[in-house]
Amino acid sequence: MRTKPKLSFWQIWNVSFGFLGIQMGFALQSANVSRILSNLGADLHSLPIFWLAAPLMGLIVQPIVGAASDRTWNRFGRRGPYILGGAIVATLSMWLMPNASLVISLIPALVFGALMFALMDGSFNITMQPFRALVADMVPEKQRTLGYSVQSFLINAGAVVGSILPYVLTNVLDVANEAPDGEVPASVIWSFYIGGAILLVSVIWTVFRTKEYDPKTYCEQNGLDHDQWISEKNEKKSFGQNLSEFGGLMKKMPKTMMQLAIVQFFSWFALYIMWVYTTSAVSQHVWGTAISDTSSSAYQEAGNWVGVMFGAYSLFAAIFSMLMTRIANAIGRKTTYMVSLLLGGIGYISMFYITTPNALIFSMIGVGIAWAAVLAMPYSILSEALPADKMGVYMGIFNFTIAGPQIISGLLGGAILSSLFGNQAIYMMIICGVSMLLAAAAVSFVKIPKQQN
Repeated sequence: MRTKPKLSFWQIWNVSFGFLGIQMGFALQSANVSRILSNLGADLHSLPIFWLAAPLMGLIVQPIVGAASDRTWNRFGRRGPYILGGAIVATLSMWLMPNASLVISLIPALVFGALMFALMDGSFNITMQPFRALVADMVPEKQRTLGYSVQSFLINAGAVVGSILPYVLTNVLDVANEAPDGEVPASVIWSFYIGGAILLVSVIWTVFRTKEYDPKTYCEQNGLDHDQWISEKNEKKSFGQNLSEFGGLMKKMPKTMMQLAIVQFFSWFALYIMWVYTTSAVSQHVWGTAISDTSSSAYQEAGNWVGVMFGAYSLFAAIFSMLMTRIANAIGRKTTYMVSLLLGGIGYISMFYITTPNALIFSMIGVGIAWAAVLAMPYSILSEALPADKMGVYMGIFNFTIAGPQIISGLLGGAILSSLFGNQAIYMMIICGVSMLLAAAAVSFVKIPKQQN
């Protein structure tokens, strides 16, 4: 079997560079969608329902795109067509969503905003899924942890910029941070314009600077029969056959993947709650705003500060990503993963005891370390347990472990907030912490080959 050539650092960098823009878009979404939807008329209890669009899109899109990219090969490569196509749609969605109030004569602004959110997240997923498989396709096994660590660094570098953009535009460039009821502040609108443009440019860089291996070389590198691979690629299958094949893949899922799914459940349950409720938690707990007060200057100020907090955890994640490979080589991937999630749980819980904005940045240290590990460690461990010719579809199926807990969190979040916590969103941060601690405990049950430890 022909081995994959060792890549230079900059080749690995180019493979993942598009993630800089994708995560910039995700960061703007995470920090501002609750705020945008609130400005357009959504109340606190309905926000989790709107946010369900994100995991539902991932649940539907990623396995389909993964399976399709496993069978695709054209002038843009194997994964490239999906990465580029998704980026174009994502950019257009980012430019349209914050302008929902302009189409109020045709469709209610809140409905249009929700539709653009779903389209934006769906296109993010179309772009993101092939990136995960692209690293596994291009990077040799001995460089796999480095590959996903570089990807984690770029993800978090993009997230830093995306998270702080509204704050910088407001406080440095004096862009308006308030808007009439039913409209979105200019600082948020311009942040989405800038983020969309950077997303498209960074993805174009990866697609045109990364030359994917041709089918024959790819098969030689992964011990596959080229003629058989071409035959399967060109085989026309009915919907029933595809469904049956998909069910067979689920049954043959590697044990490592199933064990990681438990860790993923508790990790992503916490992350979803954080994205939905942090703005409300901080505005109530630190700024003292009322539950229904979403148009005051205090709420908008809290929203900008949440962007800074999200930028901070992304910055800490980027820093940790640069150290993660060395740490994992020294103490093992499993231990690195477990300790990172533990620190994340502590970071979330500490928010309950903090009542000043600046001090909340310290809570983000643990959250950032956990986020870096969530972005890199499961994929580094999993990629070596998957068959090369099914890498894309299995990476798509693995997204069930991300989308599933978010859907459950979205369905239960509003009830937990109102029934157990009297609409005091700060207690949802404690739920985040407990869930992340459970994720850390679940890592101990993941069985991985000794050479990966």
